[in-house]
Formats: sequence, structure tokens, C-alpha cells
Amino acid sequence: MREPVFIKQNIARWRDYQRRLDHPAGETPDMLAQMYTELTSDLAFSRTHFPDAAITQMLNAMTLKLHNEIYSGRQEKWSRLLTFWTQEVPQAVYDNRKAMLAALAVFVLFLGVGIVSLFNDADFARMILGDDYVDMTIENIKNGAPTDVYSYGEEAESFLYIMLNNLRVDAISVSMGIFTPFFTAIVVMYNAIMVGAFTMFFFQYGVLGDALLAIMQHGTLEISTMVLSGGAGFVMGSGWLFPGTYSRMTAFRRKAKDALKIALSIFPVTIVAAFIEGYLTRHTEFPLAFRVMVIILSATFIVFYYIILPHYVGRKGQNTSVSDE
Repeated sequence: MREPVFIKQNIARWRDYQRRLDHPAGETPDMLAQMYTELTSDLAFSRTHFPDAAITQMLNAMTLKLHNEIYSGRQEKWSRLLTFWTQEVPQAVYDNRKAMLAALAVFVLFLGVGIVSLFNDADFARMILGDDYVDMTIENIKNGAPTDVYSYGEEAESFLYIMLNNLRVDAISVSMGIFTPFFTAIVVMYNAIMVGAFTMFFFQYGVLGDALLAIMQHGTLEISTMVLSGGAGFVMGSGWLFPGTYSRMTAFRRKAKDALKIALSIFPVTIVAAFIEGYLTRHTEFPLAFRVMVIILSATFIVFYYIILPHYVGRKGQNTSVSDE
């Protein structure tokens, strides 16, 4: 790579780092560590290919300044917990929005596959959902209670089982990204096909409206976590596939850190979804307004925290960088 190309690809990021280093008090230790990792990688590349260039001297000065800031003994502030949720997670989502959108696209595509497959083959539901579940649900539909499956067992026991199972699925979806996004895509595809077949099954029996009213109380959050955990897995795996100017290991570490931030934000959502499924979904006698309110509040949270807030945080950072330049 020629020096002008190297500078052109990275100058905006370096200017942003320089601006942030002029006012380091607002930076979290994690952000400083990420900046340091990226700058040292850039400096190593520049020293190797352009040892006498001015850009190498500039990077060396920035890296030294950042090193002194990190190891100056500043104690981590309690505000880190707040900034993690209000700044770091939204920024990670924004920076990796293409990977998140890719997971959504895969999910929507194979949701359609599940719907079409069951439409063309009635036995597809048994293959995906299992004979026991299908037979039980058909019996429940005949008895006028299509979602009675959610009323089995004690509430606390159901909540605990659902929570542990769904957290396991989230963890698998994210961790599969270690082996490239392809393996995470398989998890997303299976979940999407299952949801599609599940939906079409109730539609074919003419109870989709009643079923969705009950299921989407917890399903709004649960389905969202399927997509989000898939997106986090895509983020982790993208470091291997698209390292850019970094070594693959350095790129992987950067993306893995973002993926873990996103994953940590997903786990509480999964727990809340399990709570709703274990304690609320079973009560079909609850007022319609209450059940609709649960769905609306869940959807509002997902849209705000994973779409609106990341866009705001990401654009704010870009605008600040441009104005300083």
C-alpha cells in the first residue's frame, strides 16, 4: 500500500482520535484501550513501510500521548456503568450496523422460507416443531385455547427453564461468529425457519390472530434477540473476513469486543422476555389493552435502543469530529 492511500483511508479516524485526546476526561478506559490498539497497529504498519515519513512521526507522538494517558493512574469512574449502556453499546451497534442489517436480512429471508415450506408441505411443521408439540397444539386449538402450551408448569419453573434455554441459544449464536459469520448464519436461519413455520401453522388453523396476541407479548423481545444475537455473531466473524488495514488477529479482537458489548446488552432483554413468557403470556384472560401495551412497550424499547439511540450516538460523534476538523 502506498503512503497516500494509507493516509487517505485512515486520516478521518486519526483526526477523531486527536480531538478526543485533547479532552481525554470524557473517554472510558475501554475506549482508550481500543484507540491504543488501533494506533499501535497503524504505527507498526507505518514504521514498516514508511519509516522516515512524517505520518510515522505523527502516529508515534499520538501513541505516546495515549500511552501516557492510559498509564497515568487515572481511576475508572463509576459513570463507566452508565456510559457503557448509553454510549458504548449504541456506538458498537452503529459502527457495525451493516452486520446487524445482514442478520436481519437473513432472518427475514428464512422466515419466508419457513412460511412457504409449511404452505407447500403440511408435514414440514412436524419436522421443524416436533410431533409432540404439533399434536398438543392441534388438541389445544380444538379446545379453543391455541396457546395453552404456555400455561403448563409453574410460573417460576417455566421462567427459569425458558431463560436458561434462550440465553444458551443467544450465546451459541454469538460465539459461532468465532468461526466466521457462516456458522452464526446457520443458527439464525434455523430460528427464522422455525418462527415462520410456527406462524404459518396457526394461520392454517385459522387462529393466527389469537395466537399472535398472546405470543408477541414475549415474542417481540425474543424474536428481536434472535436477530440481535445473530448480528453480534456476524460482527465477531467479520474481523476474520474483512480485516482492512489491520492484521486478522487485531481486526478480530476489535470486532470481538464490539460483539461482546452487543451480546451483554441482549442478555437482559432475553431475561425480560423469558419473564413475560413465564408469568404473563399464559394469562389469556388479561385485558386486551394490557396485552397490547406489553407488545407496544417491547417494540418501542427495541426500536429506541437498537435503532434510534445508535443512530443518534453515532451521528453525534461524526458531526463533532467534522466540526472540530
